[in-house]
Amino acid sequence: MHAFTKIFARFRYRLILIIFLMVLTLGIGTAGFVWIEHVHWFDAFYMTLITVTTIGYGEMFPLSHAGRVFNSFLILTGTIGVLTSFGVVTQTVIELELNQFFGRRRTKSMIDKLEGHVIVCGYGRVGQGAVDELQRAEIPFIIIDLNEDRCELAMKEGLLAVCADASLDETLREVGIARARGLIATLGSDADNLFVILSARGLNSVIQLTARIAEESSAEKMRRAGANFVFAPYSSTGHRMAQAIVRPHVAQFLDFSNHSLGLNVGIEQFQVSSRSKWVDRTIEELQLRENTGSIILAIRRRGGHMQFNPSAEDRIEIGDVIITIGEREGLRKFEKMLSGIKE
Repeated sequence: MHAFTKIFARFRYRLILIIFLMVLTLGIGTAGFVWIEHVHWFDAFYMTLITVTTIGYGEMFPLSHAGRVFNSFLILTGTIGVLTSFGVVTQTVIELELNQFFGRRRTKSMIDKLEGHVIVCGYGRVGQGAVDELQRAEIPFIIIDLNEDRCELAMKEGLLAVCADASLDETLREVGIARARGLIATLGSDADNLFVILSARGLNSVIQLTARIAEESSAEKMRRAGANFVFAPYSSTGHRMAQAIVRPHVAQFLDFSNHSLGLNVGIEQFQVSSRSKWVDRTIEELQLRENTGSIILAIRRRGGHMQFNPSAEDRIEIGDVIITIGEREGLRKFEKMLSGIKE
């Protein structure tokens, strides 16, 4: 889209230049015939027009020797100008066609390489916030938006984006929903987001689906449609604003995971695989604080039970999801530790 805009801008500049040269040629021709042949300005203009366009109706009025000399130069100028104009228009059309062709091929090639990515439907304010978080977490993603200006904005920022209708099954297939790990629906209306969630759940039964809603009454419908998580930005923002007044230190602590408030702190989750050497060992044996500086906040057991503030004697089991807070470097160390293969 960015390349298309550049080509279009170049074409607009060329078109303005062509129009200027044609107007200048017609003006000089008209003035020349009026001055040399002493004819009415409209006859002079018409004579100039059929001359530079090489229509060949013949002389509109008898030309003197000086008039024919002047007309000879006008014919050469007009012919060159018309041929150049056709050439510029043809070149620009070919450039646009080639750019669109190779742009589609390049985008398709990049999409085909995506694996375990997130599909962001809508690049408005909420969508842009989701993209920022995905970039921070270094998770691959693709943006879908029907608004060409938003698509162009995303592409100018170097992001992978497709200008299409996210509620269509064909669109979701094209962006690799079968290989995606999640989808974020942040379109303008609850109805649009509902269609996206329904389509996505029908195409991928295990994908994680997150939807934004404007009305609280839409939450249950969105969950029935298949959304794993539903967010109401206006409502949640109001709660957070009040919380910042009532419990400012709690609000500041929660912001660590979102903006870090100048600190390199985050909250992450790590799943325990069957090959991990830490399976069936206690949290105390991890020595997590000593090795990584991180703290375990909770463990989501394989059965779905959430165990908050686990004790040092609690054992790590296959399929557990460990929710941890700490500095980024420490969290990366813990991830490597947890993925260590048992001998």
